[in-house]
Amino acid sequence: MSLPHVPIVRWGRDYDSLDRLEVVDHRTGRPVAQVGQANPGMIRRDVKKAGVLRRYKVDQLLDICTRAGQLFLHETLPLSAGTTQSVQQYIEMLSATSGLPHSLVRSNMSKIHEVFVQMPTILCGLTRGLDAAVIDGGIGEQSGSPVSFYPDTKCLGVVMPSNSPGVNSIWMPAIPLKVPVLIKPGREDPWTPMRIIRAFLAAGCPDEAFGFYPTDHEGADTILRTCDRGIIFGDVASTSRYGEDQHVQIHGPGFSKIILGEDVVDQWSKYLDLIVESICANGGRSCINASVIVVPRQGLEIANAVARRLEDIQPRTIDDNEAILSAFPNPSIAEAINATISQALGEPGATECTTGPRLIPHDGALYLRPTIVHCDSISHPLANREFLFPFATVVEMPQDEMLSLIGPSLVVTAITDTPEFIADLLACPQIDRLNLGTVPTSRVSWNQPHEGNIFELLYRRRAIQKAGI
Repeated sequence: MSLPHVPIVRWGRDYDSLDRLEVVDHRTGRPVAQVGQANPGMIRRDVKKAGVLRRYKVDQLLDICTRAGQLFLHETLPLSAGTTQSVQQYIEMLSATSGLPHSLVRSNMSKIHEVFVQMPTILCGLTRGLDAAVIDGGIGEQSGSPVSFYPDTKCLGVVMPSNSPGVNSIWMPAIPLKVPVLIKPGREDPWTPMRIIRAFLAAGCPDEAFGFYPTDHEGADTILRTCDRGIIFGDVASTSRYGEDQHVQIHGPGFSKIILGEDVVDQWSKYLDLIVESICANGGRSCINASVIVVPRQGLEIANAVARRLEDIQPRTIDDNEAILSAFPNPSIAEAINATISQALGEPGATECTTGPRLIPHDGALYLRPTIVHCDSISHPLANREFLFPFATVVEMPQDEMLSLIGPSLVVTAITDTPEFIADLLACPQIDRLNLGTVPTSRVSWNQPHEGNIFELLYRRRAIQKAGI
């Protein structure tokens, strides 16, 4: 029987490339599908042919989002010409190639469905309540003054990862914002962006809204260099080359943290559930998972208590509803992470609080068990690291030094009732998103940008004067 084929999609039209890459089951090595590969020349030509969505009203596209959400979550959708993919097939294919257990695939499906149906709230947060009529007509009124915004790009280029399907939620608002999207999927997850595209199209979205271009590193660079605006996901090594490019929004490691203030740290046991959820949600694979717990004292006691809570988390079969951990489809990555942690633990100032083996083979795959480390100083090599599994360090430092030492942090959950410390947290430029009180770092609010602001990436405000206003 021939393998399923994942085609290139050139502005809504499938293209059957002769150049194909096999994606395989991470446990057995057996091919799961063939994925068509786009070359840089094709990408450069197609970027010039990007469509225009301005003839559609924002409200029309929001209605399409709602319908597409239901289709994505519940229905069988096209995969390629003559081939369909049911919900269960999507779950099984993604699990086979990415290492995510079925339970995490389903939870990420639910998150993506919520993004579809919550899109009006998301747009309101991204635009700070801007009337959709301003986007439709290019001009309107806000606070009694004329206001004008215009799209600053013909299309958005997106280079996706494979670590978590839910990160597709970051590019999805581009569609109701009337900007076509050109996507390079992650090698192990071509399934999620393709299913989102198929759901959009089946719900009535215009063909010219989507390009889907599986490709190599050169092709990914071509997407980001030729689209006027781009988004890239990845580690520091893969994203650093775009650090000075203001046209590319980088989504790298989050280094998200939990801070317990002087006034609450002695009641730390009350916050164990929050700490564990922040570390372990989505298998610890997200940039919004907590990787550092910062406390003024009792660090070792807190680290030991968190470690005991995580002892029962073990690898399970991929279809176990209680599975939390994801396998590593590339075993060498798991081995390298394990070696990095073990080597750093040999340096003074770090104590591993979890017990037992960290690297575990199970059911034909390789896993890393949750790891908690107590560090004497934030300068230790492990004290501010982020890995693709539930890993966190607990670090002690005086409260008045915390905000000068913690470094850039995508999310900080700060638990304190001290007004002066709250004021310092609010003024801290190192914190991208601040949760005040008992909100896990992993919890997302639909009316707040997850990371960055795609509206500000895609649109520019112009000064405008209009007689009579």
